[in-house]
Amino acid sequence: MNWELFWNLFFSGLTRGSIYALLALGYTMVYGIIQLINFAHGEVYMIGAFSALIMVGLFTYLNFPVAAIIVIAVAVAVVWSSMYGYALDKIAYKPIRNAPRLSALISAIGMSLFLQNYVRLAQTSEFLPFPRILPTFGFLDRISGLSSSQLIIFITTAVVMVILTILIKFTRIGKSMRATAQDRTMAMLTGVNVDRVISLTFVIGSATAAIGGVLISSHIGQINFYIGFLAGIKAFVAAVLGGIGSIPGAVLGSFVLGMTESYGAGYISSDYEDVFAFVFLVLILVFRPSGLLGKTATQKV
Repeated sequence: MNWELFWNLFFSGLTRGSIYALLALGYTMVYGIIQLINFAHGEVYMIGAFSALIMVGLFTYLNFPVAAIIVIAVAVAVVWSSMYGYALDKIAYKPIRNAPRLSALISAIGMSLFLQNYVRLAQTSEFLPFPRILPTFGFLDRISGLSSSQLIIFITTAVVMVILTILIKFTRIGKSMRATAQDRTMAMLTGVNVDRVISLTFVIGSATAAIGGVLISSHIGQINFYIGFLAGIKAFVAAVLGGIGSIPGAVLGSFVLGMTESYGAGYISSDYEDVFAFVFLVLILVFRPSGLLGKTATQKV
């Protein structure tokens, strides 16, 4: 057995899974609270990457230290993407909050296409190089298949997961989010500002997506206006795979999907990389329709 290939694919799968997880959290949090699939979420991820690229170019030209450039780029990407997530909720979703779900779905798809073409016109339709701003660690030279950028992606994803878990389980806003997800009407009767909770959910999901966009763009070294579409679809698949509405399920589904793609492409054929993900999703949903960690919902009448 070629162990070098095995470990290369293993770390590649972890990298994919980490990025999918940062995106899938936004899908599953929004769905858990308002039962909406925000198909424009991938474009928020893409906008975060582009805003970071602009900041990196600007502050590199001004000869800022690399560490300062990284902090500024990530901070601006998070804030800018969060603003887009907030605006999406207020402009595209809040006015049709009580409309049939199909209306919200069509609105989400429309916003996805709008943001894609907005960035395409504002920037370019071509791929742009993204500077590899993440630091390198010499001790990783002895570990086959693991790069410095991959290690940073793993650590960042783990930290984000821990912070998000603490936020949801132990803070007042987290309790409000759980109450809104369980029963929106009852949450309103107990004094929860449901609209604020929903908007904050979009903001948090957009922030994690922006972090993922910056990390993967620096790791790969290029971006374009379309990177959010396929990544968003994959993250949605991961959320469904783990159990849509379940945060632990979104994380588990993301890593399962990342590993499936990586080993499938490495041992079978990279030409069918995307096929492996969707075939695996179909198999899981055939035998467990609610996903790996999802709960079977009882239809209310």
